[in-house]
Amino acid sequence: MNILILGSGGREHALAWATLQNPKCDKLIVAPGNAGIAKIAECASFDINDGGAVCEFAHENAVDLVIVGPEAPLAAGVADRLREAGFLVFGPSAAAAKLEASKSFTKEICDAAQAPTAAYGHFTDADQAKAYATAQGAPIVVKADGLAAGKGVIIAQTVEEACAAIDDMFGGAFGGAGAEVVIEEFMTGEEASFFILVDGETCLPIGTAQDHKRVGEGDTGLNTGGMGAYSPAPVLTDAIAQKAMEEIIRPTMAEMAKRGMPYQGVLYAGLMIENGQPRLVEYNVRFGDPECQVLMLRLGAQAFDLMHACAEGRLDEAQVNWADDHAMTVVLAAKGYPGSYEKGTVIKGLDSLPEDSMNMMFHAGTAEKDGGIVATGGRVLNATARGATLQEARARAYALVDATDWPDGFCRRDIGWRAL
Repeated sequence: MNILILGSGGREHALAWATLQNPKCDKLIVAPGNAGIAKIAECASFDINDGGAVCEFAHENAVDLVIVGPEAPLAAGVADRLREAGFLVFGPSAAAAKLEASKSFTKEICDAAQAPTAAYGHFTDADQAKAYATAQGAPIVVKADGLAAGKGVIIAQTVEEACAAIDDMFGGAFGGAGAEVVIEEFMTGEEASFFILVDGETCLPIGTAQDHKRVGEGDTGLNTGGMGAYSPAPVLTDAIAQKAMEEIIRPTMAEMAKRGMPYQGVLYAGLMIENGQPRLVEYNVRFGDPECQVLMLRLGAQAFDLMHACAEGRLDEAQVNWADDHAMTVVLAAKGYPGSYEKGTVIKGLDSLPEDSMNMMFHAGTAEKDGGIVATGGRVLNATARGATLQEARARAYALVDATDWPDGFCRRDIGWRAL
């Protein structure tokens, strides 16, 4: 099969790596890709948010299946255009992608499905939003309603902080994403990520992970796109996962189908777990980044078979074969991230790193320049490893970090601390 993956981050490098392990893959193209992906697959350059451009490229290159990595092309309706043109696609329609593209839409669906989640208010007016936040008190969560690249969520510890966040959002700090604001109750407990493949009818859980959102050790400092992750997440036991399927996932999917927008692709549910009870924090309509990296390393070649079955509506005959192992990924970011940081700094030592089913350095924000690798983003590399125990996976992941020569980068040294 000829496969096209859309995206350029660590998630897409991991998806490309897993896809290439599968003998069904004859040719792999990633658009636009990055320097790490370019070493294992063909990279192409076109606007991945333009459905017409994607369809044209897929026609010209006899593509059999398109895997959509990030949320923006999904929200822009790229999967719809591809399906209309007769292509097999892994990724939801624009209507179904509203589960990530609009926080208020998700809340409305959860209300209808009676899925447990945080109490909330939805506002298009700053004064009304501030009045609600003041009445509820702090801590409280302020969210930009639309897509904000994982950064439009402020956990306000005081009412003053909440009001400042509301002003920022309505003032354009997150562009159009903040034109509407959702304010939620602050939920206590431990957060974990639950990944489910859905083909419109069948829901198949494919794994759990735990992310580290904050930039500083001990989960302190500013929120980021994610500084590391590990899988499985011990807090998401089989019993709790089953409860989440029955009370949250299946009712949500049934409500979406009832509204004429059946879901097809990966559903990433962020869950808050307290006293054995899961509640929904949010849905994402694509694999998490960096959670995808640990899932792909653990799933290997079967990841592609599962995505293919999902795209073809055959999940009822698929099953996930998990090895009894653990994986961890540590994000190397540019100094200054998530604030301002320098681009174009040189990274050395990558060619000497092991690359096998136990150790992978997935690239995120990298490019090739003058025969070397330079950093082009905030989150730049993902040191990812497997082991029989989480301690073993951790030791291998940090060994990859320590063998990388990049003075302008940094990482958290405590990934996995909750589980360890």
